[in-house]
Amino acid sequence: MARPFLKWAGGKGKLAPTILAAAPPAIARYIEPFAGAGAVFFAFEEARPGTPALLSDANAELIETYTVLRDQAAALDAALAGLAAEYGAADAEGRRAMYYRVRASAPPSPADRAARFVFLNRTCYNGLFRVNASGGFNVPHGRYKNPRIHDGELLAASSAALQRAELRSGDFAPVCAEARPGDFVYLDPPYQPLSATANFTGYTRADFGPADQLRLRDTFEDLTRRGVAAMLSNSDHQAIRGLYSGLAYRLVTVPMSRAINSRGSARAPVPELLIDNFGRVGLSDGEALD
Repeated sequence: MARPFLKWAGGKGKLAPTILAAAPPAIARYIEPFAGAGAVFFAFEEARPGTPALLSDANAELIETYTVLRDQAAALDAALAGLAAEYGAADAEGRRAMYYRVRASAPPSPADRAARFVFLNRTCYNGLFRVNASGGFNVPHGRYKNPRIHDGELLAASSAALQRAELRSGDFAPVCAEARPGDFVYLDPPYQPLSATANFTGYTRADFGPADQLRLRDTFEDLTRRGVAAMLSNSDHQAIRGLYSGLAYRLVTVPMSRAINSRGSARAPVPELLIDNFGRVGLSDGEALD
């Protein structure tokens, strides 16, 4: 079964069944402008195989990795197998040295760049993706005992699922502008931080700040006016509630654990918001979220 092959802060593996159950029963095309690890996409592909999809993300390295997996799966598989073998044979110091050597590298081929991306994702600290002001990946080594760097079966299943997906890198707004009635758009932006230290917006060189959250709200409203079914997830923060309240959207609180936290004691359920426009675009309210 295809499922995410990357670890991702804010991944939607646990929430995907809820989103899938609440989605419109008939979908012409599934659109996800913040693709991330693709948990919701892979869930849709498993439950509704053959549905056309458009996946986009501001992280160009992520989209290149998806593209390589879709179009050059054998090359990516071979490159990851080599990295996994070298890492697995090394002692602790050798693994650390290899990690920083790979992190500092700039492979010339798309397949090798994609392998680097997956390798760093599986071996870096806590599975974070964070870049500095120059756009360089700067997460330290994670020191896992047995990280799953290479999983041939999972790569093959994920590649098969991606055959029906159009992939793009860029801002969410142009992708949403292409959506039409009959499509279903799921938006999973970098969340509004709940505290000054819970900030995971350093995902690209340009952080996703309050102005972007407002622009996203306006995009959601534009989708609604054009009759496009859409759902959005975000943190249950007063700033987000303020943006979407009073517009006849449905806001439902769902408790979700934050597995990305480095401290197990801090992984207690945290309330998140699921927001949909189904009532305004003439769809059933979908009891699945209540």
